[in-house]
Amino acid sequence: MISGTVNRALIALLLASLVFVSGAGADDINLPDMGSPADAILSNSDEARLGRMIMRDIRRSGQVVEDPLVTEYINEIGSRIVAQANDGDHNFTFFAVDDERINAFALPGGYIGVHTGLLDATRSEDELAGVIAHEVAHVTQRHIARAIHANSRQSILSTAMMLGAIIVAAAGGSSDAVQGAMAVAQGTAIQQQINFTRTNEYEADRVGIAALADAGFDPYGMASFFEVLSRQTTTSPEMRAPEFLRTHPVSSARVAEARSRAREYGAIRSDDSTGYGIARMRIIVSHFDTAEEAVAYFEKRPYANQTDAERYGRAVAYQRSGQYWDALDIYKDLLEKDKSVIAYHIGLGQTLVALDQPRDARATYERALELFPRNVPLVLDYGERLLQLGEAQKAHAMLLDLMNNVPPTPEQVRLIARAASEAGEDAEAYYYLSEYRLMIGDLSGGIGYLQQALRLPELQEIQRIRFEARIDFIREFMTEEQLRMMQREEPVGTSARNAG
Repeated sequence: MISGTVNRALIALLLASLVFVSGAGADDINLPDMGSPADAILSNSDEARLGRMIMRDIRRSGQVVEDPLVTEYINEIGSRIVAQANDGDHNFTFFAVDDERINAFALPGGYIGVHTGLLDATRSEDELAGVIAHEVAHVTQRHIARAIHANSRQSILSTAMMLGAIIVAAAGGSSDAVQGAMAVAQGTAIQQQINFTRTNEYEADRVGIAALADAGFDPYGMASFFEVLSRQTTTSPEMRAPEFLRTHPVSSARVAEARSRAREYGAIRSDDSTGYGIARMRIIVSHFDTAEEAVAYFEKRPYANQTDAERYGRAVAYQRSGQYWDALDIYKDLLEKDKSVIAYHIGLGQTLVALDQPRDARATYERALELFPRNVPLVLDYGERLLQLGEAQKAHAMLLDLMNNVPPTPEQVRLIARAASEAGEDAEAYYYLSEYRLMIGDLSGGIGYLQQALRLPELQEIQRIRFEARIDFIREFMTEEQLRMMQREEPVGTSARNAG
């Protein structure tokens, strides 16, 4: 038990030690070493494994935003930037974190997290893209591996103090003690890191601005957002500094340097996409404590004076408050103007189901599928509505087709497990739940669901062969302790519909 806690604490310490401190001048910028010794400390595959492990913990915490429209939009922006910044050595996954603080972060292995508070705070798509480009550059320039390499040169005394404090705290079983030990260890090493990490920040700005411009965004977007955040704190000292400034401190020199870099690319006209407005409105609605507050926010301005994005947000707020007829009118109005926006089709379909108009709802979704086959947010939402309407077989078939073509998230696997269960396909439901447990790092749980499937009397021989082979495969990755614990545990008789 202690060893697991220590491992998690060490990972957390690694991430804590990567807080990038700013303040250097332009003359501190150095190109990254080619063939850096960082490769010997942490390879790309090591980074990917570490990133997956941390990502599983973040998903388990429940903080990942499971809104397909928001997720798809952030990945679209991220993919545009990666296409210009990545040399092909890194895979990227972009996700939103349900946190109203203004922040974004990069994890090992190309996982880029964007707080919902950041999306809300940006004034344009260029500003959002600027922040994402900065985080992408931290990954492509291998700043995590390079930071570990720099830390490896610390004195034996520092390292011993750091590890000793964590182990003692972990042995005491106090999470507060572990956090305290990490803070002390970070404090002893920060002075040795500061020159190295200043360079990281400037390098991420430089590489990010180039990718921003090459992707068709305004290269001033990054400096613009930095400047706004910095000005807010300067003009209102009583305000707590945004989290982004705490993890990516911004000085006037850094803003000036970013503006100077942007001038090299000239002015690029970049209008906000419809996707930006939709994602931002969905976040704004979700941040209100009550549906009434959300509706009041959008009703402050007359409907005729609102942008289409604001009208969409108004419709989402009406849905949240149960004012479905009002939402229906807005979605019909928006679709008349632009049928290319998937979110409008989804909103109309959801509203028609809520108003108990299943025939019109199905027709809405089917028309949308003809326009946007295998679109992830559309198929997922239609699948959920079909389950509401009692059409589990169709939902299962449609979701299975999607997931055979697009890698699913853990929550999407839970959805197809529910569809299979409600369709009476219990063996497949247990199989999906097994995959869900594997995706969140629970190998024993994954085997447990497969064992439940093997006990089903109606199990087909081909299914039995597949499930037994899957169990053998999973066991190869389990420790001796995990195998012993699994043998001691009694099977859990949980239905596939409610499990996970």
